[in-house]
Amino acid sequence: MNAHEIDYQLYGEEMQYVEIELDPQEGVVAEAGSFMMMDDGIKMETIFGDGSTKNEGFLGSILGAGKRILTGESLFMTAFYNNLVGKRKVSFASPYPGKIIPIDLTEFGGKFICQKDAFLCAAKGVSVGIEFSKRLGRGLFGGEGFIMQKLEGDGLVFVHAGGTMAKKVLQAGETLRVDTGCIVGFTQHIDYDIEFIGGIKNTIFGGEGLFFAKLQGPGTVYIQSLPFSRLAGRVLASAPKGGGKNKGEGSILGGIGDLLDGDNRF
Repeated sequence: MNAHEIDYQLYGEEMQYVEIELDPQEGVVAEAGSFMMMDDGIKMETIFGDGSTKNEGFLGSILGAGKRILTGESLFMTAFYNNLVGKRKVSFASPYPGKIIPIDLTEFGGKFICQKDAFLCAAKGVSVGIEFSKRLGRGLFGGEGFIMQKLEGDGLVFVHAGGTMAKKVLQAGETLRVDTGCIVGFTQHIDYDIEFIGGIKNTIFGGEGLFFAKLQGPGTVYIQSLPFSRLAGRVLASAPKGGGKNKGEGSILGGIGDLLDGDNRF
């Protein structure tokens, strides 16, 4: 593969967006719905799959797009090309508070594995495929199911992590235990499995689920502090019930009491 060599700049702190600079004839592919803005002169095209394989024919395009259905993503992706003379810029925004992580696939042997909704955009020519789990326990209890996204090629990709991102470089045999929902992605030589927490009190009252993700080096792992599922769960838990009325959980005075002693619903 020979992905396009794109330049980029990140903006923002908690709600980031990435601005990609395209030279003439360069392109970038992005997840549907991540587009933010672009300069005049950039051509936008909706494509099946990632468009990484040339001359693959209609059937090949359908098969490539079908893989994306298995990861819960849209059949289509959006490609942006600079067909004019001079540099042009296009920007893509993160879907919720967190960090955008630029990853150069050439530094990781041309392959990076990430959770199903982490991919944001990539240089044209990068392949966005699927990675099947070969372990039954990992697929059933690992939080990500049997299928994760596989990013392959020799270009830049951008993935999104919720909250604050932690990067851990594991040496050979070194192990890291992580909440299953907090994994953003990892390099291809990381051994990923799940491990039972153990202990009756931990299992029943720990509040952390039944399993850890066990990641063993060598390789690099990216961890997020706020998975979207956790954020959504907290929002739903705090939403007013019964016709949108606040039940006034912080005080016997109801809504007036919340003004005095704070909102204790969390």
